[in-house]
Amino acid sequence: MRSRYKIHDENGIFFVTSTIVNWIPVFVNEAYFSIMINTMKHYQDKNDLIIYAYVFMPNHFHMIISNDDISKIMQSAKKYSARKIIENLKIDCNDAILKAFREFKPEYKTTSIHQVWQESFHPKEIVSYEMLKQKIEYIHNNPVRKSLVEKPEDWEYSSAKDYYTDKKGLLDIVRLV
Repeated sequence: MRSRYKIHDENGIFFVTSTIVNWIPVFVNEAYFSIMINTMKHYQDKNDLIIYAYVFMPNHFHMIISNDDISKIMQSAKKYSARKIIENLKIDCNDAILKAFREFKPEYKTTSIHQVWQESFHPKEIVSYEMLKQKIEYIHNNPVRKSLVEKPEDWEYSSAKDYYTDKKGLLDIVRLV
């Protein structure tokens, strides 16, 4: 069943989340993480997407972002990245995940063969400084909670480096705290 989240103020700052269907771990090596990094760089360069914090995990991502049309950017970014993920899975002969993506595609979707991302991106408008700090901490500590690293800044696919060290992460960010 399709879920719709409404964005009432497109000019706000939003915490967004997107998850691979059935929580399948797709982002397991540099090639797959690069799909997401390059996708977001494209939207930063061509569509003025502003990223304040991010983390890409094996089966989902979280970001704090702003743009004048977040819904359009997220829909387009997920569609583009899904196509690239499918291309890579075919190159890697990963038939098991391709089969799963075929099986999870809803019948009403007639223009695609696979369903890579769960529908929606669960936007939550950042309405206070306290909420902003909490979401940034949540984002950066996600790899630690999942026992992927000991410290947030050790996860390569996160803005934690930008916040906790003098090093730059993989995406350009605008620091808010």
